[in-house]
Amino acid sequence: MSLFFSMPILAWAMFDFANTIFTSNIITIFFPFYLQEVLGGSDTMNQIASTFITYTNALSSLLLVLLSPLYGVLIDRTGRKKAFLVPLAIACIACTLVMGGLSYWQTELTLGGIPLSLALVLIAFMLAKFFYSSSLVFYDAMISDLGSQKELPLISGFGVAVGYVGTLVGLSVYPLVGSSSFHNAFIPSALLFLIFSLPLFFMYKETTAKPITAKPKQSFLSGYRDIAATFKEARTYKAVFLFMIAYFFFNDAVATAIAVMGVYAKTVIGFSTGKFILLYLVSTVSSIIGSFVFGYITRATGAKTAVSAVAIVMMGSIALASTATSEPVFWAAGSLYGIAMGAMWVTSRTLIVELTPEDKRGQFFGLFAFSGKVSSIVGPLLYGSITLALAEYGNVASRIALGSLLVLVLIGLLVHIRVPYNKAA
Repeated sequence: MSLFFSMPILAWAMFDFANTIFTSNIITIFFPFYLQEVLGGSDTMNQIASTFITYTNALSSLLLVLLSPLYGVLIDRTGRKKAFLVPLAIACIACTLVMGGLSYWQTELTLGGIPLSLALVLIAFMLAKFFYSSSLVFYDAMISDLGSQKELPLISGFGVAVGYVGTLVGLSVYPLVGSSSFHNAFIPSALLFLIFSLPLFFMYKETTAKPITAKPKQSFLSGYRDIAATFKEARTYKAVFLFMIAYFFFNDAVATAIAVMGVYAKTVIGFSTGKFILLYLVSTVSSIIGSFVFGYITRATGAKTAVSAVAIVMMGSIALASTATSEPVFWAAGSLYGIAMGAMWVTSRTLIVELTPEDKRGQFFGLFAFSGKVSSIVGPLLYGSITLALAEYGNVASRIALGSLLVLVLIGLLVHIRVPYNKAA
């Protein structure tokens, strides 16, 4: 307890609390509901709303992929994280506030055939998510300054647990929304993000400002060269390379489901807003349980077998969700998917550690993170393209789009099976 409640660690964990409010309230729940409310009204337009949601998420991820290698160079050249995290977090909060303000603007002006106010909200969301994801690069890197190698798993778990509490607090804005007027959640969510970020902003003292690289004069473009060099080196490690491909497809499904689960539940299954929020909470609890249970499964069976089991659970949940015609079936699908999402990172992170040589582990983790960012483009883009192409077929389009995630996970599983593996003692 003294470890967790020391000021640096508590202030650091509170930022997880704060940014989880943005993730749950804006990315997963109220922004998708807002688009469905504004663009929906028919089965065809509901599919168009899904396309807008996934395309804006994909564009945001594309920006992150283009710039994230530069962030690593900034950390290496300066040794500083908080100095970059704070302005990025403030930029995210500011864009979310702008989303809220623009959502109240009534205008007859249009851009690309849609109301100008809505177009600007979409741009503000894309930028907000980009700044949020960028801030996490520096936030995640902070953990190495907080404790010894033995303490880091405990500190990481504490941050995750505090983040889940942030999900619950973030949903306190629901009374301002009710069953409609979802844009009412934007400004309060931004303010909650700001308030709970203040401990990190003002009470966290960075322990070092010294460069951690022997090449302080490296160019910013060296970040891209490092990614290319690490990718080339990974190809000589067959097990790591194969699992990176598998993880790419697994993460495709995870990133897409997070973006579309709210609108899918409402438009296809017929959930009310309140019922979906309850499902979201149940899925969150399932994620906690899945993380805990699969930690033991991983230890007992080996990480490769555990990852395979998680992939099978994920496929089962997608199959149920894409064919569900009743609410109880979708409840089961949501709970299973929560278990799979919570367990996927636990099992895959362990497998990465087991497959990579210790002296190259950091660069391989960086490569897997980069691969995850790229897959966050592909999955949403695929889903949105299917709903756009098949919009005239109404909810069938969403079912086919969700079913396409089943194919992605299956491809990942078939590649994963080929990973050479010897269970760690």
